[in-house]
Amino acid sequence: MGFHFDLREIATASMVLFAVIDILGSIPIIIGLRKKVGHIQSEKASVVAAVIMVAFLFLGEEILNLIGIDVNSFAVAGAFIIFFLAIEMILGITLYKDDEPESASIVPIAFPLIAGAGTLTSLLSLRAEYFVENIIVAIIVNIVFVFIVLKSSVKIERMLGKNGVNVIRKVFGVILMAIAVKLFTTNINELF
Repeated sequence: MGFHFDLREIATASMVLFAVIDILGSIPIIIGLRKKVGHIQSEKASVVAAVIMVAFLFLGEEILNLIGIDVNSFAVAGAFIIFFLAIEMILGITLYKDDEPESASIVPIAFPLIAGAGTLTSLLSLRAEYFVENIIVAIIVNIVFVFIVLKSSVKIERMLGKNGVNVIRKVFGVILMAIAVKLFTTNINELF
């Protein structure tokens, strides 16, 4: 069994995860949590999110098989979730909002902000198209970036300003929408 490292797959998977995780777009949420609960443990949040993502990458398909759903069906459902996340990012609206947290490092930062439904769905959707080792590298790349952003979220917000963060969110929203359409068309053909 050899490894199939592919720079194009790693780059694409990294961009998909980067857009879905949307850590730059989450800076206002992170700053609000930091003000509300005090210190956020960036290392702990990053490691827990990585463990959740890698575990779901390997066990997600078995969980789906247990309940009788194939990966392509899950990928099509995931394309809808990613599409709605893109709509939220582009239009600046909230279609789904969770309750306000009392502690922040694990819930809601590690889960569901970083390793949420969109991220987990994207992982299985990516697994339907790419080699696992490339997805793991993409997860690591994103977790390193998430850690850096968590550590320096206040500085980043000051540097980009509110308009800069909004522009980045909208650009990645459009990219995410295109990815959702590609996931849908690729996997819907596999189903029929």
